Parts: sequence; C-alpha cells; structure tokens
Amino acid sequence: MKKLRIVFMGTPEFAVATLGSLLDNGYDVVSVVTAADKPSGRGRKTSRSPVSIFAGSHSLPVLQPENLKDPEFISALKKLEADVFIVVAFRMLPEAVWRIPPCGTINLHASLLPHYRGAAPINHVLINGETVTGVTTFLIDDNIDTGKILLREEIPVDPSENAGDLHDKLMKRGAALVLRTLAAISAGQISPQPQSAFLMPGEIPRTAPKIFPENCIINWQNECHAIHNFIRGLSPSPGARSFLKQDGETLSFKVFESRPEIAVHTLVPGSVISDRKNYIKIACKNGYVNIDSLQLAGRKRMNISEFLKGFRLADHPVAVTWQALPSSAR
Repeated sequence: MKKLRIVFMGTPEFAVATLGSLLDNGYDVVSVVTAADKPSGRGRKTSRSPVSIFAGSHSLPVLQPENLKDPEFISALKKLEADVFIVVAFRMLPEAVWRIPPCGTINLHASLLPHYRGAAPINHVLINGETVTGVTTFLIDDNIDTGKILLREEIPVDPSENAGDLHDKLMKRGAALVLRTLAAISAGQISPQPQSAFLMPGEIPRTAPKIFPENCIINWQNECHAIHNFIRGLSPSPGARSFLKQDGETLSFKVFESRPEIAVHTLVPGSVISDRKNYIKIACKNGYVNIDSLQLAGRKRMNISEFLKGFRLADHPVAVTWQALPSSAR
C-alpha cells in the first residue's frame, strides 16, 4: 500500500482535529496551507489561525497565500509532488489548484451532502430541526460542495445539542471519516458517486448559506419549537438576538439556552412574562419560549436567576424583532 504524500488545507479549529489525526496515524503531511496572519483586536496584534498555530507546534511547513491563483503559490504546490490535497474548512479553490494532485482534492463537509451545501451546515441543520446529520468526504470540482461523493456517515442529532456541541461531535467524526477515505483510496477500494445518486426523484437539496448578523434576529411570531431550534442553532456563536423595549429604552440581548412550551394564550408575541426572580418566558405563536441564559449587550452571559438579581424588568417589557424597531433605535 502506497504511503500518500498529503498537502493539508484548513483554517479554523474544526480543521485542526483532522490535521492532528493525520499526524497521529503516520500520514506524510508535506505541507499545510492556511490563512495568512492578520492584525486583529484593539491592539492590532497579529492573529494566527488555529491551523497555523498547530502546524507551527508540529514543525510542519506552512504556506499562507493571500491569492490562491498566485503563480508562485501554484508552483510551490506542484513542487511538493503531493498525491492528494485534504481540505477542511478552507476557501474555495481555483481549478489550477484542485487539479494538481493525481488522487484529487478531497474536502470534508459537515453535513450529509448533497443536503446543506454552503458555509454554515451545522447551524442550518439545527435551525431546521433535523434529527440526523453527518459528515461527507467528496472530490472538489469547480462549484461549491457539488463534487462526487467518496464516503458519508450519518450521525444522530441530540435534541439537547446546540451548534457548539454538534460542531465538536462532527469535528471528531469528520477526522475519522477522512482517515477512512484515505485508507480506501490507498487500497483502490473507493468509487466516487455523483451527488444526484443520494437524492430522491424530484428532491431539492437543502442549503446552508453563510449567516450574517441580520439573519440572527429572533422572530417571536414563529412557533415555540421553531424559535428554540433557531436559538440552539446559533448558540454559542453568533448567537440569536432580540431587543427588549422597556422604560423608553431599547436593549439588545442574545439568547443562548431556551425551552419551548406549548400553551394557549392571548398575549401579543414578544410579551415577556417573569416572576422577577427565577424565570423569564416570552410569548410566541403557539406558546412560550423559556429563556435559561442570555447576555445583554455589553454584559457577560448569565443564567436567568443571575440576570434577574441585577436587572429590573419594567412592568410590561416586550421583546421585539429588528423589523419592529423604529430606525432611530437600531
């Protein structure tokens, strides 16, 4: 069995698990490609990606191109004579890059492709209330997340999981799937399948576009379970947000933990109910959403008991969506 020469490409913590597994299992990682170091924060100190930090601690050669089409970068990749490129949470690669290795460029995606193509599959799986997700390895082509599938693994979604929990679970299972994929390639025991083979006739793949701040606003007109899934799908980051109107002020807050409660009521969606000691729940279409932890803008994250000890709720507070606010309050 041939020992594959690998170039690894990735940036965030999610990618570190796969890179670490490759090294732990004796794979020959000849170079790592990651994001360029950038100044960040108030002090504008240089910030390195998690993959860059990990690669440096293991004395791996690192390439950090600003432009993936740079001829010098492409030339450097070719000189490495890698058999395969492994990509985990990196940028879209130009054809001049992904066509280089003879065994192809393999991407790990945190969903069961062809469903949830895009930048935020973990978030959207939870927001949509899915009970099953998974990880997929596929060959990169000239579109985003559309290449032929190598291996898939189904993974159940626990009802109590949030995006952070599911991220950590898929990170580990994804690393293991990459190892299985490489072993199958080395043994000549894998047959890439078109993504259409994994769809029922007429079925349209669900998507997972990038999430922007304006996509994180809670709509209290929705049903309680939909709001709860929205909250856990954005927790702990970027966080589901709303706005509290009381005493002439509009306060922004994020919700991290919630519980749905189906109930019949005549309250306006967004009405806040609280004993001012131990609980807060907010009315919605078919009941309430109980808030277990939140964070006011500029404050630390707190559970509800802590929050109510230091914050006085007005007599009739109302949580509203961004669209319900006057422009001067945004």
